[in-house]
Amino acid sequence: MDKVVKTRRGGPRTFDRDEAIDIAMRLFWRHGYEGVSLNDLTAAIGVAPPSLYSAFGSKAGLYREALERYFGLRGPVWDIKPTTTLQETVETLLHKAIDAVIDPAGERGCMISSGMIQCGPDHAELARELAERRDTMRDMIAATLRHWLDREHALSLARYLVAVLQGLSVQAYDGASREELRQVSDEVIAGLKARMFS
Repeated sequence: MDKVVKTRRGGPRTFDRDEAIDIAMRLFWRHGYEGVSLNDLTAAIGVAPPSLYSAFGSKAGLYREALERYFGLRGPVWDIKPTTTLQETVETLLHKAIDAVIDPAGERGCMISSGMIQCGPDHAELARELAERRDTMRDMIAATLRHWLDREHALSLARYLVAVLQGLSVQAYDGASREELRQVSDEVIAGLKARMFS
């Protein structure tokens, strides 16, 4: 296990780097990047600021590692395999997303879908990295949709679905239930069916 040594008045002490990333991930997931101070992180992890900087370089460095940890939890929900129909594939995507944003084992919402939508200018680079992850999400969805749609229509539907996923994340964070979020996915599927057979 990766350990980092820190020094306090009582002498050397160690903390678990993996555990520190998990704690930071939870805090960032729940409160956002700017909603978590350096003091919040050091108090929750139980480490002095110099040790945190030694281990992660900066708060931004810890955030990036927390994002990677989040990304690898269950694999990205948008990395779906095409099923027998377009409708079933979209339904699977939405249901997986709903399960993820209200999973009691985690925090509500999606750290990537709704992460750093707004931020101060000092954090513009991190915000751009999150936007790039959302672009990747859109492109992966579009690639799956190409099994049924041409490139233009696949990208258009992928943009719409990413907007829905971001909305589901925000509503989950605000306390929406699984049933309420399923109503949203049902409306999306009904609209897709109407479009397909119009």
